[in-house]
Amino acid sequence: MSDVAQASAIGRFRAERAVVSPGETSWVVIDSDWNLHVEACAYLASLRAADRSLNTERVYAGRVALFLNYCEQSGVDWHDPEFTELHAFLRWLITEPVRHPGGKSTARLRSKGTANAIVTTTSEFLKFGARLGWVAPRVSALLSQPKYLRYVPPEFDAGERDQFRTTQERTLKFRAQTTEPALLMDEETAVVVCAAANARDRFLVTALLETGMRIGEALGLRRSDLHFLARSEALGCGIPGPHLHVIRRPNENGALAKSRTPRTIPVTQKMVAAYSDYLFERDRLDRGAANDAVFVNLFREPRGRSMTYANAKEMMDRLARDCGFTVRPHMMRHTAATRWIEAGVDPDVVQALLGHVSFASTQRYIHASRKRMREAVESTAKTRRDLPW
Repeated sequence: MSDVAQASAIGRFRAERAVVSPGETSWVVIDSDWNLHVEACAYLASLRAADRSLNTERVYAGRVALFLNYCEQSGVDWHDPEFTELHAFLRWLITEPVRHPGGKSTARLRSKGTANAIVTTTSEFLKFGARLGWVAPRVSALLSQPKYLRYVPPEFDAGERDQFRTTQERTLKFRAQTTEPALLMDEETAVVVCAAANARDRFLVTALLETGMRIGEALGLRRSDLHFLARSEALGCGIPGPHLHVIRRPNENGALAKSRTPRTIPVTQKMVAAYSDYLFERDRLDRGAANDAVFVNLFREPRGRSMTYANAKEMMDRLARDCGFTVRPHMMRHTAATRWIEAGVDPDVVQALLGHVSFASTQRYIHASRKRMREAVESTAKTRRDLPW
């Protein structure tokens, strides 16, 4: 269940989508009388000013509303909370069952990782308020503390006097266990592709699995970004071979590439063939001929309009039901990255393909998987089987 739905279920504050103008939407926090929560809305506006995606804005709106509801029900002054009160909120997040709209509760509890993410957003909201005078200045000092980095990655620049080794560490967080990224096994990817109901869905799944794009990057693709020819000079592009361009820019569906730096991703002939099938389907249905977006609604209204995050989630949920296991867009990104690493692709190349600014984001895929550990033990045992030890 999303933070938005949770916030709507437990108190008078909730996140709500607002239509600013035709084709332009944003998220706000309102109370039960439909009054805007001024400070929360200002914080969300700052996210838009920083070019954060609409999906990020939606999630953060729900988290802020959840915090405001907790404060109201617990008697906490959100303008000037004590550290013990903020810590109680952190504990509450993992002990209070997630509530559904209508008052129904389930036994499902949030993970510590989810609680950390919610408190991170809450902390940023409070720091934003402190800068603007809505929150007591002392609160910012409660939310972080200096930390000296004893161990740093090889590419980290600690400075001539190690001045960059001291960073700010969040004080409100659980020590969540690090887990391997969730991904799809080879047999599962085949099931997912076969379960896709039409050529458009098959192409979207293939694109995510082949390129490792984020869902926002895929939904923001335009047909002019796809250079699926052996040579693209006629398109004004000198990059050889079939490829696509990921470009950060505003789109009517709210999709937004996370990285501010454009990047190019080579594609396989399998993906080119999947795109040809999709183009044939799209032309046959005569939908969105004037829309340069790659992914459009074909089978339900508004037909021909760009697919939204909600449309993509509905598609993935349908695939999960048909396949009998979890299917999420980011699992496909994890799958692509893990396949590249296991195939021996240099980590810096994987970093470029994924569009990671920091190598630390790529390092999570360079892990000793159970399969590779088993192969290492068995291959070593095979070479030493004739030795006494």
